[in-house]
Formats: sequence, structure tokens, C-alpha cells
Amino acid sequence: MLRRAPLLLLLLTGCSPKAPVGPAAIPPEHHDSHPSALHNVIRVGPKLSSGSGPEGEEAFVELERLGFKTIVSVDGAVPEVALAHKHGLRYVHLPVGYDGIPRGRALELAKAVRDLPGPVYVHCHHGKHRGPAAAAAIRLCLDPTYTPEQAEQYLKEAGTDPRYKGLFGLPRSLKRPTAEELDRAPGDFPSVARVPDLARHMVEIDGHWDKLKAAKDAGWPKPGDSAGDALMLLESYREVARLREAKGAAFAKHRDAAEADAGKLERALRMANLPDANAAFAASKAQCGRCHDEFRDVAK
Repeated sequence: MLRRAPLLLLLLTGCSPKAPVGPAAIPPEHHDSHPSALHNVIRVGPKLSSGSGPEGEEAFVELERLGFKTIVSVDGAVPEVALAHKHGLRYVHLPVGYDGIPRGRALELAKAVRDLPGPVYVHCHHGKHRGPAAAAAIRLCLDPTYTPEQAEQYLKEAGTDPRYKGLFGLPRSLKRPTAEELDRAPGDFPSVARVPDLARHMVEIDGHWDKLKAAKDAGWPKPGDSAGDALMLLESYREVARLREAKGAAFAKHRDAAEADAGKLERALRMANLPDANAAFAASKAQCGRCHDEFRDVAK
């Protein structure tokens, strides 16, 4: 199944603005604009908010201060379980992809929010696509008064990209469960789920891209350091080439092009040639977009 493996990628989103909120800080489904260690946070209901993944202790301190009790990650990255426990938070890891949320996984997510201590904070990486879609699925499963129209409006407010058809179309496609179906859904709620090797490597690529984008936006203040990040990006693409699930000809073509662009970016930064670095960055970003259009961002 050559096309399905890339569709398991659970990562690679764009940057996102800061927008924190606590369980009682704002009315449901609106943003708060004060500085925060968390981004794109929206309250979805009395017991549920969505937002970006917590990174570093400051974010977990904020989650604890805001009163959250359980964190549910739908991202592919390994959760920081020890930090969560340090601040009295339970972590649940139920990853989903950009091609949509299977109904079985939607029921698991809803059961976790129904049964575990709340309020619950649901997150992906940047809090714009998979996390909001998961939160919409949860509320649709648990709240019979919550309409598909309300869920669609929430996804728009969260910034969910309509190109992710499986996520953006979820409010209309999800068949709501009965109470008995929710009771039968798995309830082990792992703190760290097994993530496919391809998705794990793509999480690493996402991290390298975050650093490079921040440096590019700042005008490449330390091109030597950024060359090191570009080299790590290049090596990550090389590691992907070794994976069995990445051997399909169409996907390999995109990966080869991405590796070549990353090499150009690394060389330009190493030589502090910023015009060439900007051109290589743009080419590499465009190549990622072409690969995502074919393999990641479509509902199957």
C-alpha cells in the first residue's frame, strides 16, 4: 500500500500565533490574546480546550495554573509525560493523521474526555488542524446539542486548513455514537503510543523546519548555526530513504527532491550566502507543499 504509508504522517504544520486561555478564562470558542507559553488555545466547551503542544516546563506550569487535569495529544511526537506528572497532569497519547480521524479513534478520544478528570487540554503540534478536529469530534460525540455548523465554525476560528479535507469535513462526516458504543470503545488510554517509524522521522523534520523558519524570519542572524540545522534536516531526509514504507517511487521522488533542496540550503548557509539561502529555503518549502498535496493533506 504505497500511498497509505505517507498518509500516516502525523506532523508538519505551519507556524501559529499565540492565543492562551484557561478553562474559565473566556467564553467558549473565543480567543484570548495575552502572552503565553501555549498557542492557538480555544475553549471548546466546559471541560474541553484545544491548542498547541506544551513545550518545556513553562507550558506545563501554565496548564497546571489554568486548572487542566488531563492532556490528550493527537500529535505524532512523544509526549513529555514526566513533566506532565510533575505538575499533576495525566497524559493520553492518541495520534491521528492529516487525512482524517477514523471513527474508532474519535470514540476513543471522546471516551477519554468523558471518563478522565477534567478540564481536558487536547493538542496537536501547533494547535490549528488535528487538535481542533479532534476536539470537534469529541464534542460531537458527547454533546447532542452541538451542531455540525457550530463545529465547522470552530474549525474556521482555529485556523484549520480546508485543504485537509478529512479534518475540515469531519463535522459532516462523523456518525455520532450511542452511549453503548462509547462504553465499548477502548479505555486503556496510553500515555505514549507506538508511532510508525516514518511518522517519527517526520516529527524530527518538523522540528528542524521550525528552527530554520524562525531563523529565516529573523534574517538568518547566525547562518553558521542555521547551517547545522539544515544539515540535520538533510540527514533526516536520508534516514527516511532507509525506511521500507518510504520506498514507493512517487514518494521517493519527492524525498529525493527535498534532500537536494536541503543540501543547497545547508551549503548556502555555511557560506553565509543569504540570497541563495532564501532561494533554497523557498524551493524546499515549495517541495514540501507538493509532497503534502499528494500524500498528506487528502482524505482517503
